[in-house]
Amino acid sequence: MIPVLEPVAIVPHRIHPQTRPAYVHLKVANLSREIDFYERLIGLRLNWKNQQSAGLGIGGRDIVRLSQITNGKRYRGVSGLYHFAILFPNRRELARAIARLFAYKWINYPTDHIMTKTTYLDDPEGNHIELYCESPEDGLFGMVNGEFIAIRQDGTPSDGREPLDLEALFAHLSPDDRLDEPLPEETRLGHFHLYVGSLKDSLAFYHDLLGFDNMGIARSFRMGMVSAGGYHHHIGFNTWQGEGAPPAPPDALGMLHFAFELPEPAEFERLHQHLTTQAVSFDLRADGLALRDPSGNQIVFLKPMR
Repeated sequence: MIPVLEPVAIVPHRIHPQTRPAYVHLKVANLSREIDFYERLIGLRLNWKNQQSAGLGIGGRDIVRLSQITNGKRYRGVSGLYHFAILFPNRRELARAIARLFAYKWINYPTDHIMTKTTYLDDPEGNHIELYCESPEDGLFGMVNGEFIAIRQDGTPSDGREPLDLEALFAHLSPDDRLDEPLPEETRLGHFHLYVGSLKDSLAFYHDLLGFDNMGIARSFRMGMVSAGGYHHHIGFNTWQGEGAPPAPPDALGMLHFAFELPEPAEFERLHQHLTTQAVSFDLRADGLALRDPSGNQIVFLKPMR
């Protein structure tokens, strides 16, 4: 029998249930090499480019933005991006994406999380990426009594990190499926997973202040999850770089910021007013508003087009 997951915890200022991840902005050392990777191996299209930056995505929507910096470094033991996750519409498209990685002999780690099917890989500069599709018909994962659990549909437990059955996945492909086609229009950014210095402070920021739903904390696993609209997670956060991990220095390669889309202008104004009332420090920009979590990770809420 599948156990009942802990109820979703919501707050009076609940973020709109249709709020969704938009893009991740990465600081990189070699812009051309990174563009080539995200085009050829991931299947994104180049939406725009200037001398130092570029945006890649699908249907004109950016999923990944890149900005080249000089003398950038990689740091350990700091907060920042653990991974960003691209969500595919079905198993066939995930199979095509993984087959493309195999064709290029790019190291990746296909994994069965039961409720999702996924693979993990790094881009040429070590930015960690997840490619996944939903598979709730196979079971679920979530929090029970403060522990992360994964349960198959027949009620048997899983550690949620099983090897993915690639034979079954690749059965969704046909001989005429082309691996070099761009990702389908339905593909979008599914979630972000962050390194933070404190689970408690991060939950207070993302749940209590911003209004994301609290999907649970697994203290022994040292991670938590929040979302909009009760999704399993739009933001994961962990202390795997150490309790009290400091923000990355300005010259760090990796995440500059991550962005969310609000569904309508009224929600942007409501969030703006809420943060103002709470005396929270934020930057009002031409494209939206930006603020930092207690670990220094910058989140941007984009201003919806009228």
